[in-house]
Amino acid sequence: MKEKLEQIRAEVIKKIDTSENLDALNDIRVSVLGKKGELTAILKGMKDVAPEDRPKVGQLVNETREAIENVLEEKKAAFEKAKREMQLKEEVIDVTLPAKKIKIGHGHPNTIALEDVERIFIGMGYEVVEGPEIETDYYNFEALNIPANHPAKDEQDTFYITKDILLRTQTSPVQARIMEQGKLPIRVIAPGRVFRSDEVDATHSPCFHQIEGLVIDKDVTMADLKGTLEQFAKELFGEDIKTKFRPHHFPFTEPSAEMDVSCFKCGGKGCRFCKNEGWIEILGCGMVHPHVLEVCGIDPNEYTGFAFGVGLERIALLKYEIDDMRLLYENDERFLSQF
Repeated sequence: MKEKLEQIRAEVIKKIDTSENLDALNDIRVSVLGKKGELTAILKGMKDVAPEDRPKVGQLVNETREAIENVLEEKKAAFEKAKREMQLKEEVIDVTLPAKKIKIGHGHPNTIALEDVERIFIGMGYEVVEGPEIETDYYNFEALNIPANHPAKDEQDTFYITKDILLRTQTSPVQARIMEQGKLPIRVIAPGRVFRSDEVDATHSPCFHQIEGLVIDKDVTMADLKGTLEQFAKELFGEDIKTKFRPHHFPFTEPSAEMDVSCFKCGGKGCRFCKNEGWIEILGCGMVHPHVLEVCGIDPNEYTGFAFGVGLERIALLKYEIDDMRLLYENDERFLSQF
């Protein structure tokens, strides 16, 4: 057995010395020390060795294994050293070459548009507030004068989690929460993400953003609403912008209106951008319904107020003349880098 082990050791060391690369070295390791290797086979055959000879034979096998492993590691280290030296010679770094430019990100179109809106309203004395995206049915509907049988509560429009918990369909619940606090007067805008069961297309998405505005104070009138929104439109789209209010209906405001702005592309003459109408619809608004004030603990005989809501994506699409809302969410660097 001793002669056989010495023979295996000599042959393996000779193969290691004549090996030319790491792959060949690994093949030798497997053929000798692997599961089906020569030394492994000898260890498996220990059951056939006389009991009194097993310790001696086991020691000889381990000594042979250790000797082979040492030679393998030395040869491996030599190969790796030679490989590194070759890389250092071939992979020369010219430190005089200009460095690669570091790509620095910038604001998303939605973020830029939101910052513009916040800047305008903060300049008017408004506070920016936020609320939960997972809402209760009470704050999302009941507190806003939307009864149980209202079409907006249909599951086709709203993502319900349970009967009484849902993903908010608007940021108006934030207004109800602020009014409940009873800290008057109120001048806030509430931007945030909202959810509706809409098909994805050029102008719709099941997840989008809204900006709600709310003012509650004594002697607030429709004139204050119109003046505020006209100033907002001028600062956002330019001083030459004109505004137009059309009667509408929202459950939580009375009277209600939709506001249009004159097309800033053609100046109101009519073009492809405004569909030859000269006007572009931008937001919904109105005077806060007295019932909403009562539900939130505010005396409608003493206080009045107005509210408005605008889609953040709509502002971004108009501001940057983007014709497909889906472009905002595809994360295509070629598109986003334009802003």
